[in-house]
Amino acid sequence: MTWSIVAHEPSTGAFAVAVTTCAFAVGASCPFVRAGVGAVSTQSITNRYLGPAVLDGMARGLSPAAAIEAALVGDEGKGLRQVHAVDRHGRSAAYTGANCVEWCGEITSPGVSFAGNMLAGPAVLADTYASFVTHAELPLAERMLLALDAGDAAGGDRRGRQSAALVLATTEDFPDISIRVDDHSHPLDELRRLYEIWLRQRAPYLRDQPSKARPSGTHDLDVLEARWARQGSSLKFRR
Repeated sequence: MTWSIVAHEPSTGAFAVAVTTCAFAVGASCPFVRAGVGAVSTQSITNRYLGPAVLDGMARGLSPAAAIEAALVGDEGKGLRQVHAVDRHGRSAAYTGANCVEWCGEITSPGVSFAGNMLAGPAVLADTYASFVTHAELPLAERMLLALDAGDAAGGDRRGRQSAALVLATTEDFPDISIRVDDHSHPLDELRRLYEIWLRQRAPYLRDQPSKARPSGTHDLDVLEARWARQGSSLKFRR
C-alpha cells in the first residue's frame, strides 16, 4: 500500500527514504536509516521489525540482498511483505512477496531502489525512477521529492493519497531530516512545504548541533544571542 525510494549519496554519505501511501502515518512504520550503514523501507503489510533487522545485517557486512533474506527467514508472513534496501557500497536489493497486491514490483540500480505495491500500474515506479535519474544535479532530498511527484502524476497509490515522509541521515545517530505528513488530502504537497521550512529553519543550524565531531556543539552564549538578534529576537540567556 505504498511506494518508496531508498537511496545513498556517496558525496555526502547520506542515506535517505522517501515514501508515500494511502494509509495513515507511513513515516511511523516504513522508513529506516542508519548513518554509515544503509537505508531500508519495509512496506505492504508492514513488519516494522524488518527495518532494524536488515540494517543490523548490513552493519555486519551482509549485502542488502543477503540482509533482507536473513531478516525474512523467521517471518511466516513474508509473502505479504515488500522490503528494499541500499548500503554504503551502493549495493541495492528489493524483495516483493508473492502475496503483495497488484500492481507491485521494484526497480533497483546502484545506490538507489524503488519499490511499491497497490499501485495504479508499472508507470508509477518507471516515472519515479526516470525523474530521479534525470535530476542528478540536485540535492538528494530534492531529487526524491521530485521523483515521488512524478510517480504520483503517473497514478500513485491506486486507492488514493493520505500520508508521506522523508528521512535522511548523514553522520549522526539521528536523522538530519525527519519530516512526516500523517494525514492530508495532498500529502506530497504538504511534505514539500515542510521540507522548505526545514531548509530555512533547520538546515542552516545543523553544523551548530552537538555531533560526533563536536560533542557540545555551539554553546557560546554571545554567539547564540547574536544569531537571535539577527532574527529580530530579544531573547537572552541567564547569566
